[in-house]
Amino acid sequence: MTGHPILERVGEAGFAALGWFKPENGDGVPQSPGGSPQAVLLIGNAGPGMFGRFAGERDPLKDSLDDWTRAVVDRLAERCQASALYPFDKPPLPFLTWARRAQCGHLSPLGLNIHPVYGLWHAFRAALLFDQDPGLPAIAAAPSPCDSCIGKPCLTACPVGAFAPDGYDAAACAEHLMAPAGGECMDGGCLARRACPVGTAYRYAPDQMRFHMVAFRRARGFSLEHSRKI
Repeated sequence: MTGHPILERVGEAGFAALGWFKPENGDGVPQSPGGSPQAVLLIGNAGPGMFGRFAGERDPLKDSLDDWTRAVVDRLAERCQASALYPFDKPPLPFLTWARRAQCGHLSPLGLNIHPVYGLWHAFRAALLFDQDPGLPAIAAAPSPCDSCIGKPCLTACPVGAFAPDGYDAAACAEHLMAPAGGECMDGGCLARRACPVGTAYRYAPDQMRFHMVAFRRARGFSLEHSRKI
């Protein structure tokens, strides 16, 4: 979405403006440097664009996407006269709750946020907090595309049945990715995610898919190895 200088700056930085809202008590939005923020803008990647810039400026095999994101978004926030928050900060912030407030997604059967346009091919990378209302245009609410999805193929595409009504079996997923049989998921991305018919035009490029799968396997591999030693 363009036509507003803030949104255009976000796009120029390689990010997508996913949604925005005026915070209220109970939203869990921290105080900004100027006091109570008047607007929150959620930004991230949608499709392959942001990863393309990251891979052009850093080495994805060595460098941290979170570190790059912080460096780029801190500069963007300064240009926009805003302050930035990140989903990888500790303690974690309620980005998925903010997504509901910002009209930029619903909870999918996989437990991931599904955007009405981008589907599952997006991720929140930061929130920009504004002390003054920047006058962003209103966002119309959209129903969840999952409500009208016939058959919900995402729920049957996982080869190890990691997605079930009682939650996500991350250990089973990680075990599969660490075995030779997990090669298709590693090279092409999560089969359950790829089965979703929404937003397929924004599907990540193969190098981005593998980057995220390697990062997940590395994180879960440490967790599994640690659990075996206890």
